Amino acid sequence: MTRLTTTTLSARGGSSNDQLRRFNLSMILTMIHHSSGCSRAELTRRTGLNRSTISALVAELVELGMAFEGEPEDVPGRVGRPSLQVFPSPKIAAIAVSPDVDAITVGLVGLGGEVIRRIRFDTARIPTVSETVNAVKAIVDGMRGEIEQNYRIAGVGVAVPGLVDTVDGRVLIAPHLGWRDCALTSTLARVLHFPVYAGNDASLAAIAESLFGAARGAKDLVYLNGSASGIGGGLIIGGSPLRGTSGYAGELGHTLVNSNGVRCHCGRIGCLETEVSMSRLLRVLGLPCADLDDLDIALGVSRDPQVLREVMRQIDFLSVAISDFVNMFDPKMVVLGGFLGSLLSVGRERLAEAVSVSSIGSLGHAVLLERAQLRSRLMIVGAAELAFAGLLDDPAGFVRGRTGV
Repeated sequence: MTRLTTTTLSARGGSSNDQLRRFNLSMILTMIHHSSGCSRAELTRRTGLNRSTISALVAELVELGMAFEGEPEDVPGRVGRPSLQVFPSPKIAAIAVSPDVDAITVGLVGLGGEVIRRIRFDTARIPTVSETVNAVKAIVDGMRGEIEQNYRIAGVGVAVPGLVDTVDGRVLIAPHLGWRDCALTSTLARVLHFPVYAGNDASLAAIAESLFGAARGAKDLVYLNGSASGIGGGLIIGGSPLRGTSGYAGELGHTLVNSNGVRCHCGRIGCLETEVSMSRLLRVLGLPCADLDDLDIALGVSRDPQVLREVMRQIDFLSVAISDFVNMFDPKMVVLGGFLGSLLSVGRERLAEAVSVSSIGSLGHAVLLERAQLRSRLMIVGAAELAFAGLLDDPAGFVRGRTGV
């Protein structure tokens, strides 16, 4: 963790103790949020700040309503009185939205990453932007009483299966949804009366999994997400998300895996998402649609040879893509989310062996294949991080902005 002083702030254009305090408040609240709570001693150790400074910062966060102190959970065999833990306030929350071709999911996520509420609205057809806005408004209006009574909302985050301009939140293209150049965030903000932010779903999922899930602490990872709308990817390199010049890095679903395959909507032949798809799995299972938990159950209990053949066929093509990613990025871990996580659960040995054989040198032997730990909560938690960003960057400023002080 970088430790700033008034000298280094001055070098960056800052000049006051207030700027240093703002930075330190942000750092402490971010740590508490991402760890779902930690002791003052741990904050002192991780930041390098002295105990009196940590005490003052924690006290200010408590006064701002961003944190509280309490007893930690009992740990068997622990000797002595445990130190108080600093927890993120349960009164701060974000609204998260995840639109897809078969459903619109809206969640309420607390500071600390806990999913308080998750509502999935199945759609009869691919939703338009206006239908998505109307559905989200109806769901949020249904929670409005609970929200107004119990929470301060940091904002709304939207995980879009497509390319998003992160500056103004416009959806440039979401091919499976049929959306192009849509002012989604401004429209949602107008009807919800909260600030709204949008980002690519797979990139947000990679961030969420690296903060709260199986990839916590991993500095280099490839995340692949499979949903009804296709396959997306997110990359964490050296501890930071790889965004690319225009913010569109991670279109891993369009990696070539079969030169004799079918034409993808992008115009190329044999993309990963044409060979590995949820629709193919649902077809052999005889299901019109399925939530992730339902798909897990269906694949886990099926003994139909046709289903098993399709699963193994998809695993083999998935291994081709993962081997390429291992060769390109040398990640410590490859995390699979959505229905790709279901494939991993069913055929882990086959997938791991194929990746090991196809990767260059020893890379395939070293890489870890893990299923996304957040499962069906993943997109919601990732979208919430967008909404929490401003609050985490300036906790005191967030409170002043809401109170008009």
